[in-house]
Amino acid sequence: MTIYLDHAASSWPKPPEVVRAMVECMEQYGANPGRGSHEMAVKASRTLFEGRKQLARLFSIKNPNDISYALNTTMALNLAIKGFLKEGDHVICTAVEHNSVRRPLEYLKQNRQVQVTYVKTDIRGHLHMDDVVAAIRPTTRLIVCNHSSNLLGSILPVEALGELCRQRGIKLLVDAAQTAGAVKIDVQAMGIDMLAFPGHKGLLGPQGTGGLYVHPEIELEPLLHGGTGSQSEAIDQPTVRPDRFESGTQNTPGIAGLVEGVKWVHQQTPGAIYEHEWKLTQQLMQGLVGIEGIQVLGPEIGQAKTGIVSFTLADSDSSEIAFILDQSFGIAVRAGYHCTPLAHETAGTMERGAIRASVGCFTTEHEIEQLIGAVREISKHMKMQ
Repeated sequence: MTIYLDHAASSWPKPPEVVRAMVECMEQYGANPGRGSHEMAVKASRTLFEGRKQLARLFSIKNPNDISYALNTTMALNLAIKGFLKEGDHVICTAVEHNSVRRPLEYLKQNRQVQVTYVKTDIRGHLHMDDVVAAIRPTTRLIVCNHSSNLLGSILPVEALGELCRQRGIKLLVDAAQTAGAVKIDVQAMGIDMLAFPGHKGLLGPQGTGGLYVHPEIELEPLLHGGTGSQSEAIDQPTVRPDRFESGTQNTPGIAGLVEGVKWVHQQTPGAIYEHEWKLTQQLMQGLVGIEGIQVLGPEIGQAKTGIVSFTLADSDSSEIAFILDQSFGIAVRAGYHCTPLAHETAGTMERGAIRASVGCFTTEHEIEQLIGAVREISKHMKMQ
């Protein structure tokens, strides 16, 4: 049985309720939501709205219809970034962003003359507010920030950024890929204007689910245009939410599973989930630092972080270590550059990447000890060569 420690990429296993809900949808009401008034289509539509309600409750969003579904966080971020920024705008983001932020910004930089400033963090992934303030220009319209680095596990000061944005009349877009479900998020208290999140990670839903919250006062250009099931007689995209941002048939079976995943998170609470994952990261870090040749990235032991522990082993290629862990020890981790080269530049690991172990709701202390033991064995073997 594989020891799965790649939850930062996608959580596994899922609660049994998630799987049952998806099967029930496929077997009993697999119709097209919003595309008919018959009973099956209505039930499918209700499932989608139930998902919005559960997500709104989780993130303290007043109107569930301000949440639009997306296939993943990447799609949600593209909608927010490309739909909001206009020619000549200036945007600030951090130097530990995922390519889901960097590449859309670079595209707009080249094709829409959008100006981009990357604010550096320290080597551990901590962002200093003075550096953000210094980067603000008269044309700054948006700040984009991941809530937690998917390489370093550092938690960035979203609430402080929200307060700064309110004071300066700037909008704040938060990438919650590594925090949704595992860290408490309150869009109102934290001053978040747009929140992009995945369904398949901390929310424990299936792949192909996610979404974007957009503050009711923000107007976005849709990323997709097409059929929505509403205002079909109009030549233009509907103006009402969420239809304006949801062209095409939605992933009803996936969202049915997502509903149950979010309910499970509600029952456990993000606070309890965070505490469980944090304790496991501390156990892992304490075990790794005693192994010769190991360098652990991100916040130090005892500091706040998400369930991510990235490390390097001497001069070894990270992909080789991950391969050995998988083939010889049955432990699944991720290695390489994790779609975040900016963070690797920050950490000084651009030459060989890093091994990333990421924990989840169902990870156990025993599994962490197995990983520590495996890395110790690999280190010993490499030293003998």
